[in-house]
Amino acid sequence: MKRNAITEKAEDLAVRIVRLYRYLVSKGETVMSKQLLKAGTSIGANNSEAQYAQSRAEFKAKMNIALKEANETLYWLRILFLSDYLTKEEFCSIDAEASEVKGLLIAIIKSTNEHE
Repeated sequence: MKRNAITEKAEDLAVRIVRLYRYLVSKGETVMSKQLLKAGTSIGANNSEAQYAQSRAEFKAKMNIALKEANETLYWLRILFLSDYLTKEEFCSIDAEASEVKGLLIAIIKSTNEHE
């Protein structure tokens, strides 16, 4: 697969999400952490699928799904922070990374739409 900024950052975020999931489960939190795991790892999976899309429309669709998953990831991170499962420091660190991924996805989608 082509290695680019979004691919690398989405993969790095997914690894952090998996580690955070294991940490949260060890603290007894299983419901929200499972939602976070699904959304946070889905970003990279959809980006990966988009890299081999058969059409521009399929590429856009996969990237839009990745964006939705990034937004959901940010939601679950906020909820975990607000419910005291994450410290402010933990939250700010991973929130910044997830926000960066979301920003890259927005830029890619915007650029793709401009080149139509």
